[in-house]
Amino acid sequence: MSANYSDLPPRYLRTPDASRFVGLSIRTLEKHRIYGTGPRYSKLGGRVVYRVDELQAWVESGARAHTSDTTAGTVSAAARQSPLIPPTSRGSRR
Repeated sequence: MSANYSDLPPRYLRTPDASRFVGLSIRTLEKHRIYGTGPRYSKLGGRVVYRVDELQAWVESGARAHTSDTTAGTVSAAARQSPLIPPTSRGSRR
């Protein structure tokens, strides 16, 4: 018996479909991938694919009940994130 997978919903989305799924432009989703601020993804050969449940989890990580909700997570901007640099002592200049 051959399996008929045509009636199953997609579990993996390529970047254009994933961007429509989350409501962002393709370029913004690519920037999130470059800067490490976006949803988890997989590489299949040269193709980038996103799992639908990973996209949903990433969007939900920024869900808030109201504008001053401090208990919610944050979805970072698609920009380079500065690493945490430990403070240096003032007298250690060379």
